[in-house]
Amino acid sequence: MKLYSSKSRCSTLSAAWIAYAVPHSTSLALKSNFSRAQFLSAGAASFVTATSGLATNAESCDAMDKIKTQGTKNPRYIEKELEMKYADGPDGNPRSRGILVRRFTGDSTPYSFPVSPIRLVKEWPEKTPFRPEDFQRADSLDDSSFYTIPRLVYHIDEPAVASLTQYYRKNIPKGSAILDICASWVSHFPLEFPDTMSKICATGMNALELGFNDQLTGGFKDKDLNADPTLPYDDASFDVVTCVVSIDYLIEPVKVLEEVCRILKPGGKIIISQSNRCFPSKAISMWLQMNDRQHLELINGYFQYAGGFKEPRKAFDITATQPDNSYCDPMFIIEAVKA
Repeated sequence: MKLYSSKSRCSTLSAAWIAYAVPHSTSLALKSNFSRAQFLSAGAASFVTATSGLATNAESCDAMDKIKTQGTKNPRYIEKELEMKYADGPDGNPRSRGILVRRFTGDSTPYSFPVSPIRLVKEWPEKTPFRPEDFQRADSLDDSSFYTIPRLVYHIDEPAVASLTQYYRKNIPKGSAILDICASWVSHFPLEFPDTMSKICATGMNALELGFNDQLTGGFKDKDLNADPTLPYDDASFDVVTCVVSIDYLIEPVKVLEEVCRILKPGGKIIISQSNRCFPSKAISMWLQMNDRQHLELINGYFQYAGGFKEPRKAFDITATQPDNSYCDPMFIIEAVKA
């Protein structure tokens, strides 16, 4: 399986593709103390790992609890073994295997993080111009099938992740109640957020992936927003909503943003981040025909028709830069504040 990019790339995505079915009885646990030998010797499931773009001599990484207790500088990476139960043995004992994952913290990197404002100029008509075929997808099958197998991967490269993490740190106030929609096993928040925010909740397609997300202090609810665009939360219950490189998959984005407006407190905001990467079979038709700038204008149009958000909306190019000016996945932000 490959990820689509709307422009040529000089490097491939760093990822670990997990290639086995997960039965309904799947459960999970985290283990901080492990050896690479133990991981490699674990059996009973196959997986494929593709890595590139990572430092070849990466520093050793401690688990998050060790970071907090020692008060050391945040590492660049955190490696963990995620233990997945896949069956019960004939003796009634659970059978499981460990999966080694590497998490980008967004800290201690060589990247720079410029923030450049983008002026949104498209004037949208009073009535929505969208047609049903604009939201069609090459793969129109039930999304739950596509997302059944957990993908413990990054869909953007490390510089893009780091730029988003740094943006969150500077633009989400301490004590905020946060909801991450269309979430997965990582939410890209700074390491300190579970301690400094009042709560962090999430919705997403895969409960197993969400269960591995150790930043969700307020829990999670697995939810297919294409099957039902309502959010399972009370009115005015969050200060900030985030959505990372996922709005291109929504077939009813205006309804989802109406729900976001409902659950935001007055003055609360949504931060939508977007790159140029996607699963082309699941992205909506009109998205695939647009460039990065047009994507931002389109999202602004969604806000226009959802209603309840202040004007003008703010957009930024937060693409990271490397010391040698080599390629980084682009990263864009559009923010909207509830009126």
